[in-house]
Amino acid sequence: MNMNYGRVGEAYKNADRQAINEITDPHAIVLTMFDELLKSMMLFAENADLKVGGDLELKSKNFARSMTIIYALQTSLDFELGGDIANNLFRLYEYARQQLLADMKAGHGVATKACHALLSDIRDAWAQIKPE
Repeated sequence: MNMNYGRVGEAYKNADRQAINEITDPHAIVLTMFDELLKSMMLFAENADLKVGGDLELKSKNFARSMTIIYALQTSLDFELGGDIANNLFRLYEYARQQLLADMKAGHGVATKACHALLSDIRDAWAQIKPE
């Protein structure tokens, strides 16, 4: 059986995009963004060091995706309603962004992995919040 893997991969990507586009609950959207950020950060970190078998395409793609999601999380914050929590989250996202940049420049994923752990805790806390 001859299968066109490019078409299969594209169909998978389209289904993934469509599933995300169908989410209308803001709480679920943020949770999905966290999940995608954590996945992208880990893939970046695992591929950041090209000297030990990292994949340049995966590194670049997941770096860009991580940065985009961080930006989306930062711009979604409501500083008027969120007060100190929104300010602290913004600083945490900014810290993660800076660590990604530092790891990209250094060619390793050490700082990104540490940020991944912090953001994972925030994601878990967010998942426990019950929207009204």
